[in-house]
Amino acid sequence: MTEDQHQDEHRNPIHATSVVIDGRALLLSGRSGSGKSDLALRLIDRGALLVSDDYTMLENRGGILFAAAPPQIAGKIEIRGIGLVDLACAKAAPVALMLMLDQQADRMPADQMAIIRLEGVEIPTLPLAPFEASAPLKAEAALRLRGLEVTAQ
Repeated sequence: MTEDQHQDEHRNPIHATSVVIDGRALLLSGRSGSGKSDLALRLIDRGALLVSDDYTMLENRGGILFAAAPPQIAGKIEIRGIGLVDLACAKAAPVALMLMLDQQADRMPADQMAIIRLEGVEIPTLPLAPFEASAPLKAEAALRLRGLEVTAQ
């Protein structure tokens, strides 16, 4: 989706894993098998906290988009080849960035970020290759440098 496309094009919950880093949620979007849970686990190993695995509920709270887990999967993550595992999780967090794991990442991204509108809130998006060894570092840098400055209210 480009910055010119602003219509909501999703269902709630969306097919995305979410983690919180320094108080801001990072949405990891992609098809099944695209690396959402794998990247989330590596981010959790670096200090992130799970919000939701595979499906994330979204809510617009006064113009800030919040991510939360559907009740039936709260505190659980799928570890491929192991099964469902219980993990500590955040109840909800404000969304700052969506990483698109199905899209090819450009070597040098455009200055103008692509935007997706979720629940009426514009969220910047960025493609990321989830299986590269440096993916967790890139995800953290993307959040720090390209994510919205949002806080929980």
